[in-house]
Amino acid sequence: MSISELARPTHRDIDATTAIAAAPSAAQRTTPYADALERHARRVSTQLMVPGHGGTATGVSGRLADFFGERLLQLDVPMLVDDVDLGDNSPYEQALALAAEAWGARRTWFLTNGASQANRTVALALRGLGEGIVMQRSVHSSFIDGMLVADLVPTYVMPSIDHRHGVAHGITVAALTEALERADASGVTPAAVYVVSPSYFGAAADLRALADLAHAHGVPFIVDGAWGPHFGFHEQLPASPIELGADLVISSTHKLAGSLTQSAMLHLAEGPFADVLEAQINRAMSMTASTSSSALLRASLDIARHALVNGHDQIGEAIAAANAFRDRVRADGRLAVLSDEFGRFDDIVDLDPLHIVIDVSVAGLGGHWVRQELIDRHALFFEMSTATSIVAIVGAGKVPDYAAVFDALIDVITSPRADRVRGETPVAFPTLPDPGALRRTARQAYFAESEVVDASRAIGRVSADTLAAYPPGIPNVIPGEEITAETVAFLQAVAASPTGHVRGAIDPGVQRMRVLRTN
Repeated sequence: MSISELARPTHRDIDATTAIAAAPSAAQRTTPYADALERHARRVSTQLMVPGHGGTATGVSGRLADFFGERLLQLDVPMLVDDVDLGDNSPYEQALALAAEAWGARRTWFLTNGASQANRTVALALRGLGEGIVMQRSVHSSFIDGMLVADLVPTYVMPSIDHRHGVAHGITVAALTEALERADASGVTPAAVYVVSPSYFGAAADLRALADLAHAHGVPFIVDGAWGPHFGFHEQLPASPIELGADLVISSTHKLAGSLTQSAMLHLAEGPFADVLEAQINRAMSMTASTSSSALLRASLDIARHALVNGHDQIGEAIAAANAFRDRVRADGRLAVLSDEFGRFDDIVDLDPLHIVIDVSVAGLGGHWVRQELIDRHALFFEMSTATSIVAIVGAGKVPDYAAVFDALIDVITSPRADRVRGETPVAFPTLPDPGALRRTARQAYFAESEVVDASRAIGRVSADTLAAYPPGIPNVIPGEEITAETVAFLQAVAASPTGHVRGAIDPGVQRMRVLRTN
């Protein structure tokens, strides 16, 4: 099933993009914070303050200026500067307001420590609403970290899994319903529901239905939308999570929206939970934000917002080019488009056309091998690979040379080197095990006295670490959970394969595990 054949309940019910993107205001055509930085750089003659390079190429800063250019040093100003981020309605406040307007939010925060900062901030904020959290199991490790620090008690929702390709997708309404019932039965009232959409592979869940379900249970709906910061800015893209009922959205703006690496945004929607969430986010942000946030990263967020709002036609060209590339792959027949199979999964209701997933296993080759060959032979870097596939991530409004990409793919899969490895049997991983019983909170287990034992002796003990096998990248063990025989077998099987690894393991083969002391 192709992208165009998927039912799309996540798409907006109108024929245009969000109102702000369809008809940008005059203010949306400006970049107030970036412009203020430029004005400040032009007026400074001598800078006797941090950062230590002083904004010039003199002295020991010569190599830095040679590497980046002196202009970057001039724009790299500290926080708390008049007419940049100080004063009533400062340029920084204007930039934040324009970002909130662009994404349809009540309020937006700029982040200079990535979406990981947003995840930790949200976890801390939610603890002020309650001790429970109903959450998708395949979350980013930064939310696990935040859950641990905040001492949240999780009730997990398992995503759908494509076991053949090692891909974790999203969650269904039925799965969330069951998890909410388990949370109610446990006596730990959840503070919120937390899900991930889109996935690393561009698959979008039915956020509107999931949001309605969370709200019917009286809790806010949080979306890690790190891989969809551009959603809602073109009619051929999925709608933004806020349009679909999310109360908080984590947006990794640098991933596809074009800001600099490590810059991100957190969006708060208007709604019944807005007042309490805003107060809690403000408190938590003071604990997670740097007191020396990068002006360069903030400016890049201001510029990325401007580009998305005013770049409708360019985004459309990028989508058309990506779709044409898929069509060429399909027509050729020697490779396949993995998203054509996504219709088999009930959780997937929409796709991001700028995530391009190519199944190379139909050519008898492994994804990791093909990705490395593309790097070695053509200096062509795909975002990631699995045992069967390679994933391209294309920025909104960007059109790479797809003809050259296709030619490089064909060159690699038809090379003599490919003939020597073609047909090697991929490793069959065991079935993904269910999580062990939660014996302690993650925080209690993480800070408890622990010891390292042989994996066979860890069975039945309580884990002190987080372990996640790739593929598919779902945390298999979290601090406080009981380690099961099935989990140990799964982790060791993945670790022993040439295409897998276990993040967080003490040793590569998962022969030892860190557990809580029993005496």
